[in-house]
Amino acid sequence: MAKFLAQMIVIGAQVVGRAFTQALRQEFASSNAARKAADSAGTKKAATNSLMGMSLDEAKKVLNIEKLDPEQIQKNYDHLFKVNDKATGGSFYLQSKVFRAKERIDVEISSATGNNNVKQDNIKQDNVKQDSKTK
Repeated sequence: MAKFLAQMIVIGAQVVGRAFTQALRQEFASSNAARKAADSAGTKKAATNSLMGMSLDEAKKVLNIEKLDPEQIQKNYDHLFKVNDKATGGSFYLQSKVFRAKERIDVEISSATGNNNVKQDNIKQDNVKQDSKTK
């Protein structure tokens, strides 16, 4: 019985070890890909992704859109936000992802049209305030 228990512990440790190393490899690959994307796409785009917490491609996937058509974006946003409402049994996490996706796309549209997005300016000001507090 003790030998069986010892074998189970060893096997469990091996499984956890493999999962940990695989997660670590994925994290290294992800950080390398992010670094390459920042180098190739430019610092401004990487900074916007960092501030908004979501890339434009991810936002498009969340809202299930191909191009930045404001009417389609609003239609998909309204539907997904309503479907994922916590009051109707939806997921607050998914609803917040939908909201953040729309927010990210709105920033992209406003920067493409030349309008300054007040929300993005506020985020930058908040980050500057936080940086000055930490110094």
